[in-house]
Amino acid sequence: MAAPKEQRGKEDLEDAFAEDKGKAPQAKTAPQPKAKAAAPVKEATFSELERREPSAGAQRNLDFLLDVPLEVSVELGRARLRISDLLSLAQGSVVELTKTASEPLEILVNQKLMARGEVVVVNDKFGVRLTDIISPTERVKQLA
Repeated sequence: MAAPKEQRGKEDLEDAFAEDKGKAPQAKTAPQPKAKAAAPVKEATFSELERREPSAGAQRNLDFLLDVPLEVSVELGRARLRISDLLSLAQGSVVELTKTASEPLEILVNQKLMARGEVVVVNDKFGVRLTDIISPTERVKQLA
């Protein structure tokens, strides 16, 4: 426990006077914490885990994930515009993208690259034919 403020001030003055008289100032020692007895340490033991195949019930528990909605988007390319250029766009304006027409499109799931593909038309609607699925190891590399 630290000395009260008045006591510290008194000790500082005494040290100053001792130095003036040629005496060595008194050494101050901090109070030492009391040592606690060490608790006995035991080594942890664990039983072996059994390797089991997932049961039908466990598979059924994962089925609820099949209904989770995901956002799937297809990226043709990107463009970087200044605000003045953006404000000058009008109907019929053309924005040049960074990708060439021969490059594959990127298929993103929840904004993460999952595949590449090419544009197709199915019943007067655009579609994407997957040409390359990104491997799990490549997806992990993209996170870094």
